[in-house]
Amino acid sequence: MPAKDIYHHTVRTVLEKEGWVITDDPLKLKWGLRELFVDLGASKLLAAQKGELKIAVEIKSFVKISPVTDLEAALGQYILYRNILEETEPLRQLYLGIRQATYREIFSEAIGNLVVQKNSLKLLVFDAEKEVIVQWIN
Repeated sequence: MPAKDIYHHTVRTVLEKEGWVITDDPLKLKWGLRELFVDLGASKLLAAQKGELKIAVEIKSFVKISPVTDLEAALGQYILYRNILEETEPLRQLYLGIRQATYREIFSEAIGNLVVQKNSLKLLVFDAEKEVIVQWIN
């Protein structure tokens, strides 16, 4: 099993504060002979629609020297996980969990906007200090 991101506990906490039930920590994906692990799987009951919303969150800290290198790695992992989820759990939405500072530093720039738009990237932006979700970007 892979090591947990430094913000793993924080994201788990912010999701639970917002009423999400953590169903998988980590969420195991299997495709062919390979097993991969998304950091968190969660669900939330939707009273008005009498249904359940399911998400998976891959958490990335973006702490390397180059934020572009972190972006390249995160994007590749996100696309791979999303492709598998589309085949195995098409109703589960995948989000990339990033700090608010990371959003400001790279995702609000032209390169970040391009990546989000061209790859239909879904982001869960959180404030690590206050332990709150700042924004959901679909």
